[in-house]
Amino acid sequence: MEYSPKKMQDLLDKNAFHLKKQYGQNFIVDENIINNIINKAELNKNIMVIEIGPGAGSLTYKLACACQNVLCYEIDTSLKNILNENLLGVDNVDIIFNDFLKSNVKDDLKKYQFEQLYVVANLPYYITTPIIMKIIEDQLPVDKIVVMVQKEVGNRFKAQPNSKDYNSLSIYLNYYYHVVKLMDISRNIFIPKPNVDSIIVSFTKRKDKVKVNDEVHFFELVHTSFTQKRKNLRNNLKKYDLNILETELNKMGLDLNVRAEALSIEQFAQLSNALVDRGMYDK
Repeated sequence: MEYSPKKMQDLLDKNAFHLKKQYGQNFIVDENIINNIINKAELNKNIMVIEIGPGAGSLTYKLACACQNVLCYEIDTSLKNILNENLLGVDNVDIIFNDFLKSNVKDDLKKYQFEQLYVVANLPYYITTPIIMKIIEDQLPVDKIVVMVQKEVGNRFKAQPNSKDYNSLSIYLNYYYHVVKLMDISRNIFIPKPNVDSIIVSFTKRKDKVKVNDEVHFFELVHTSFTQKRKNLRNNLKKYDLNILETELNKMGLDLNVRAEALSIEQFAQLSNALVDRGMYDK
């Protein structure tokens, strides 16, 4: 397919296609950026890719050239003709016209054989976090995620302790994946141009997850710790046994006056494990 703002607009006009704000549709028209995404994803012919929100197929076409198979989920059925035209001659792409969040992806994958599974996509900004949460919660066998997301959201995904973007979501994602920013993306590469800039973020599945004795309790503790971000742990964790927590914090050279944003995943795991081991998770 050919890449340029004019080619894309001509194709949209020819098909009388109207962009839909409710689906967060912003189509990439810069071939160099798409090539960069493909290169940074480090794809090969043994890898299958899931793409969520292929739009007009600009990224889809390059994915198909670089990997084994591409399984796309597209909610907007009015894109069928545009996708057919842009993917003409491509035989390793399947498009399911359904909401990814409502799809049984494990069942959809059963007909494929693959060594590794990646998710590579320009994610609709309004549902970025739910998409990544679904991948984790549905226990999809995804080895790596490379996605374009709103810059502000991506900064939270990759945030580290003692930064303004660090929160419970940062910990949740970094518990399962190594999260790294790959590159900045200008808003000028899209039709239509969004109001925000973007970044490409990669999530590589951790083989060295921190030891947590009970994941449910661990994530509950983390979430509660950030309930009121400007308050310290003494105030946010009143429902827990503060004596146990203070003992563990003292081992770290900290106390209950510390804020959640100062603690690493490992330190939260130490607190959670201490509560679980003593059978005193709640007071």
